[in-house]
Amino acid sequence: MKKKTAWITGGSRGIGFGVAESLLAEGYNVVISGRNPEHLHDALADLRNRFDADAILGVVSDVRDFGSQQKVVEQTLEKFGSLDILVANAGIGHFANIEELTVEQWHQTIDVNLTGVFYSVKVALDELKKNKGYIITISSLAGTNFFEKGTAYNASKFGLTGFTQALMLDIRQHDVKTTTIMPGSVATYFNDNIPDESDSWKIQKEDIGQMVADLLKMHPRVLPSKIEVRPSKTNSVK
Repeated sequence: MKKKTAWITGGSRGIGFGVAESLLAEGYNVVISGRNPEHLHDALADLRNRFDADAILGVVSDVRDFGSQQKVVEQTLEKFGSLDILVANAGIGHFANIEELTVEQWHQTIDVNLTGVFYSVKVALDELKKNKGYIITISSLAGTNFFEKGTAYNASKFGLTGFTQALMLDIRQHDVKTTTIMPGSVATYFNDNIPDESDSWKIQKEDIGQMVADLLKMHPRVLPSKIEVRPSKTNSVK
């Protein structure tokens, strides 16, 4: 069988990196993209040291730039010949009272978390339709649960959840599957967090990576369109 290729946006750290590890372990070709060249360099060095280096491609790209997303697809096809899976993971968070939230923070949150996913889907869709592929977006429980100081983040994730569900209805007749994963607290560098032992109660990046790998193994007739995932305990439980 042809070796399938997965593109993971925001793949150099956190959830995206965990997904890359899981899919490489499953034998996929993996493309990771991100806007920070240093993070991407470090991620590629780590992955190539542990997995088949020929199965890995890294591309510096900003999901807010449609042209740079097109270049990721072009480089993917040049190296691997096809694109079968898109994991739209790149995301940021600005959390502030509406009186303190800046216009720049609003636009950055919406542009990365929502418009960036739209761009990634648009540039990948022709290949995914051709290969009867899979789109997985990484939303959040914040995509259905609002909270104080979450106007920008809630808006972006509510929008992403709705976008993905509508997208699923648009393209399932082309045999392209679409799922959104909505995690709760995950032990990553998100929002300037530094993962350490105090984060052991949280979902780990490899947990989401395993979830993505498991989704890709499901029978073609089955479509888990929306998955909520929470830590089994809270940080108050010792």
